[in-house]
Amino acid sequence: MADTPEIERNLALLESELRRLEAEYNMYFAGRSPRPPVETRRRVDQLVRRLDNTAITNYADRFRFSTLQARFMKFLDLWDRGLRAREEGRPGPFVSGRASRAEKPKEPTPPPDPHTEQVLHVASFTDPAREPVKLRQLYDRLVEARKSVGEKTVAFDRFVHTVAEQVRDLKEQGVPEVAFRVGMKDGKVSLTAKGMKGNQS
Repeated sequence: MADTPEIERNLALLESELRRLEAEYNMYFAGRSPRPPVETRRRVDQLVRRLDNTAITNYADRFRFSTLQARFMKFLDLWDRGLRAREEGRPGPFVSGRASRAEKPKEPTPPPDPHTEQVLHVASFTDPAREPVKLRQLYDRLVEARKSVGEKTVAFDRFVHTVAEQVRDLKEQGVPEVAFRVGMKDGKVSLTAKGMKGNQS
């Protein structure tokens, strides 16, 4: 079993190499690099496999790895679709995304009523440890909202612990899924949890 410092070093290396891989793929699809980053991708893949086969007992480290692994898999799908499109002479996800944004002008939106609660983000969980992407998106949206009104933000580890605790408590009451909502009313940000009973058919 690898010790915690070694796991933390490997996680930091994975994070760094993944950022590098994203940058190299962006350069390739933008036409600034003649070849896709095969070697960097192989290194990242080997590092992901090594960590996946390591017994990570620390919850924060395990969650961090799950998040990085999910991010890697998501980008692999995007990059492979881009490569196939390029080989077949089609625009692909990278070109079409930019084109569609350029073609659609933004319509002005009316300012929200500060006395009516705005729902900024909603995410539901059955097991937060297995849903790292949704958990990170919920945290980022909460932080963004709190910063916008000058409120203090909470540490990510503390946030993860709070969400996991609320999900566990509600599941013990027989609730299969828990929805978390980031809202804003009268200039104050709130995070609320609500049990979802599920559909009985």
